[in-house]
Amino acid sequence: MDVPRETRRFSVPETARGSRLDLVLQGFVEGISRTRLQRLIKEGSVRWRGETVAKPGKILLEGGDLEVDLEVASGPTATAFEAADLTVLFEDGDLIVLDKPAGLLTHRNSPNGERGAADLMVERFGPMPSLDDESRPGVAHRLDRDTSGLLLFGRTESALLNLKNQFRTRSVAKTYLALVHGAPRFDTDWIESWLGRTDTLRDRIGVVPEGEGRLATTYYEVRERYEGFALLAVFPKTGRTHQVRVHMASAGMPLVGDDLYKPRGRAITKMRADAPPIARHALHAHALGFTHPRTGEALSFEAPLPADFATLVAWLRTNAPQV
Repeated sequence: MDVPRETRRFSVPETARGSRLDLVLQGFVEGISRTRLQRLIKEGSVRWRGETVAKPGKILLEGGDLEVDLEVASGPTATAFEAADLTVLFEDGDLIVLDKPAGLLTHRNSPNGERGAADLMVERFGPMPSLDDESRPGVAHRLDRDTSGLLLFGRTESALLNLKNQFRTRSVAKTYLALVHGAPRFDTDWIESWLGRTDTLRDRIGVVPEGEGRLATTYYEVRERYEGFALLAVFPKTGRTHQVRVHMASAGMPLVGDDLYKPRGRAITKMRADAPPIARHALHAHALGFTHPRTGEALSFEAPLPADFATLVAWLRTNAPQV
């Protein structure tokens, strides 16, 4: 049965010149996650200046008319939790394990800022403790906006304190999957360096001299090799801001789709034009192992690769096998 749709039209001003299509669309359409909007674009449900566009990362070079075909709700209006396409893998009275989609903040960056996963958890499950920051209810750790995968929330103050302490003492086993440019020299390796904010680019984390910033340690294993690219399992032993992204870039293996840490002045293998698009950095929080904060039971969870990441990996296996 076809789902009824309605076409919504927006006028994009010239001031949006140079912006990505998916980000511009997100500014017009409320209550729908960026990941879901990207899916609509790829499905051919979005038209720019009368032409169907299938690439979420298309850069708009001028103003014009934007159209999107949206599903018409036939029943009660979907909650923001449902609209964000969130998947809860586990929940009890103490904690929640969430599979966060790319494009969604973990929590608000300011009291009146954009809503994040934490707000949606409260909407779905009720109030959770905030401890030292009211904008972070229940948040035991965080993921970057464009990193998908597993997030933990504590539903009671004692559970949240316990989970945060497990992360602080490095007793949580974390596994990320990362798609990187380049050919790793070794099948396994350790990366260790001091990370901190640089004086020139305050929005970026960089490798800094020993004793400045904080020491960060990352171990990785090559899972698959392709021509010019590799799929890695990454095991960060510390939890510094942007750690995996910075360490991979510093080792000459920047993440696919990571514009912030794309190396300047250094050639990297470019993805072919016919490859499936991925409109974010290719990093996924795949697995977590930790102890239940009340019972002491050992718990482990895995989140499968999301569609955009999995589609690109499948394409590389067929079109860019290792030579």
